[in-house]
Amino acid sequence: MNKISCIVAGPRGKMGSEALRMIEKDDTLELAACIDRKHEGERVQDIDGLPSMGAIIYTDAEICMQEVEADVLIDLTTPEYGYKHTKLALENGIRPVVGTTGFSDDQLSELRQLAETKQLGAVIAPNFAVGAVLMMQFSKWASKHFPDVEIIEKHHDQKLDAPSGTAAKTAQLIQEEREEHKQGHENEKETIEGARGANYDGMRIHSVRLPGLVAHQEVIFGGLGQTLTIKHDSYHRESFMSGVKLAATEVMNLDVLVYGLEHLLD
Repeated sequence: MNKISCIVAGPRGKMGSEALRMIEKDDTLELAACIDRKHEGERVQDIDGLPSMGAIIYTDAEICMQEVEADVLIDLTTPEYGYKHTKLALENGIRPVVGTTGFSDDQLSELRQLAETKQLGAVIAPNFAVGAVLMMQFSKWASKHFPDVEIIEKHHDQKLDAPSGTAAKTAQLIQEEREEHKQGHENEKETIEGARGANYDGMRIHSVRLPGLVAHQEVIFGGLGQTLTIKHDSYHRESFMSGVKLAATEVMNLDVLVYGLEHLLD
């Protein structure tokens, strides 16, 4: 069985470097190249803190994808670069697996159409931790019975987007089951703007950013005389790697863009 050849974008990031270590240990994946803002022409093994791998680093994503034969792009960068890299990958016949959040609806629509035109699989996942995906699905189910809900997501203080893609995805899933309505007192007033968090379809989303955190979310449902809390915590970024591997494997069997890891789970 041939190994799945991967390009990793963002190899020096915390998620990207974890993906390299996952590929290094895996028997079904291999590293073809990396895309980074620095270190043009150097090898991964020459960069402090990265695994001993001989793949070459490119600073120009387009040149990388034109010169390197690869099956899959694993992108764990930022929304700006993630969108550009995903589009370039599809245009060059490479299947993207993207853990970057913050895509707009228009960008997702464009990428879906491009994947369909090229008949190439693509996976964009707000969260690659299987436990987080289950948390989102459980929350969707619970919202049928508990329509009053608030979401609290907590991440490290270097995260660029708020709310997180996981929180936004959770809210979208709940929206599918819950009728929009305003929560709290009808005459509620914020004495400090933003105190009640973001308003999404009548439910509230709160974002916490602190050093020491990785990725955490709790979805709190309220009902008469009771509350229900569904919570997930990622304490280390290796928690995301089983989902990355699953997506990199399953994307080879797709010919459309899939948004959300839940579509790849049994």
